[in-house]
Amino acid sequence: MRQRIIVCPLIENDNAFLLCKMAAHKGVFPGQWALSGGGVEPGEQIEQALRREVREELGAALILDSITPWTFRDDVRIKTYADGSREQIYMIYLIFDCHAANRDVTINDEFDDYAWVPRERLADYDLNEATRFTLQQKGLLRSEEH
Repeated sequence: MRQRIIVCPLIENDNAFLLCKMAAHKGVFPGQWALSGGGVEPGEQIEQALRREVREELGAALILDSITPWTFRDDVRIKTYADGSREQIYMIYLIFDCHAANRDVTINDEFDDYAWVPRERLADYDLNEATRFTLQQKGLLRSEEH
């Protein structure tokens, strides 16, 4: 089984958090709302990887003015590729508290949509289980909220 280190920013701006709706037919959580993020490339430093993933997925105009390591966890996930093939991957998630200086987002083809969501509305979204767990762990979502 392949192993991947995933950098995952929890991005906040003006008391709202950035959620991205995963593309409907690929990825680890197709069609569900999630945090952005992706894999660390060989030889890449962790913060470089986080900033690269933000640039690739959310555009160069989004400025992160604060990045603080927060927590980590791991699990095994099934990733679906654009061609329909699937792979089981052991994922190590490094999760960061990030503050954005602006809300200038341009999503790539990994996502179908994005939203800046106030804390009190996070439970209104169809969050994937990993994002739901992260938001609960952070105290942004109660465990009974789905």
